[in-house]
Amino acid sequence: MSQTLLSSPLQGFTDYKFRNAFNHFFGGIDTFYSPYIRLNGKLVIKNSYKKDIELENNTELEVIPQIITNDVEEFLFVSKYVRELGYKELNWNLGCPYPMVTKRGMGSGLIADPEKINSILHKIHNESDILVSMKMRMGYDTPEEILEVLPILDNYPLKNIAIHARIGKQLYKGGTDLDSFQKCVDNTKHKLYYNGDVTSVSAYKNLQERFPSIDHWMIGRGLIADPFLPSMIKAETTAYPKNRFDIFNEFHDRIFTEYDAALSGPTPIKMKMLGFWEYFSQSFSNPQKTYKKIKKAGNVRNYEIAVREIFKEAKNG
Repeated sequence: MSQTLLSSPLQGFTDYKFRNAFNHFFGGIDTFYSPYIRLNGKLVIKNSYKKDIELENNTELEVIPQIITNDVEEFLFVSKYVRELGYKELNWNLGCPYPMVTKRGMGSGLIADPEKINSILHKIHNESDILVSMKMRMGYDTPEEILEVLPILDNYPLKNIAIHARIGKQLYKGGTDLDSFQKCVDNTKHKLYYNGDVTSVSAYKNLQERFPSIDHWMIGRGLIADPFLPSMIKAETTAYPKNRFDIFNEFHDRIFTEYDAALSGPTPIKMKMLGFWEYFSQSFSNPQKTYKKIKKAGNVRNYEIAVREIFKEAKNG
């Protein structure tokens, strides 16, 4: 059974600049999901969202747009917009665990409301020809919540359901709940994709053995912490390329240059790259020391010096 690898969207990280650079330097991902489009009650799509899914910014990749909403009019509006751009599929995010989203009954905060999910899907499937797929957690408070929703989802021709094997209130803390994921496998007719803690080749192999019927795997944070992971999974190897840190360095320089040009002023680029280094640092022998070095760099010049030192040490190490 051939295995398909997908990039799970991460807000603030996996936009088109990152996706294109990642695909160029590392490869291994079959399909990328764009970070979610959120409308906040106004039927207006922000320019940053528009730019992210414009076809001219995604010429080399298969990209699926995503929406986060609990409002059917927003859903219809976005589905019409992405259809006009040429997309056939829209992914609905019922996975986001962050309180500012879940408190408003969106993301994983919507899973406990099966009736609302049903009414939205009913109208979408009657009034739009968009193909709907889902990205979910197993609930917000308990993993049983999803078991109330799956029979409802079985009534609709969804393309697939990607399930992150945690509940929303965990955020990313604690382990994944593989027994509860198995219950999802046993209780739906839909095709399931697995998401959650695919952070190494061995972790992936263990999951594959545990869930032999799953052939689509989503990688989220693991993709940024170890950008070589997807291509290594595909090649069935645990060996990094000899020029690992040269490639990583070039990738870093490209996204840094592109974000620096797009963001105005030294603070936004510093915050942007600090976010990336929280994950990138995991690829280095001393993650804490590496991240600290980046954090201490007070300005762009010092940042560039710190990055040069980090990669130089890694190459020589």
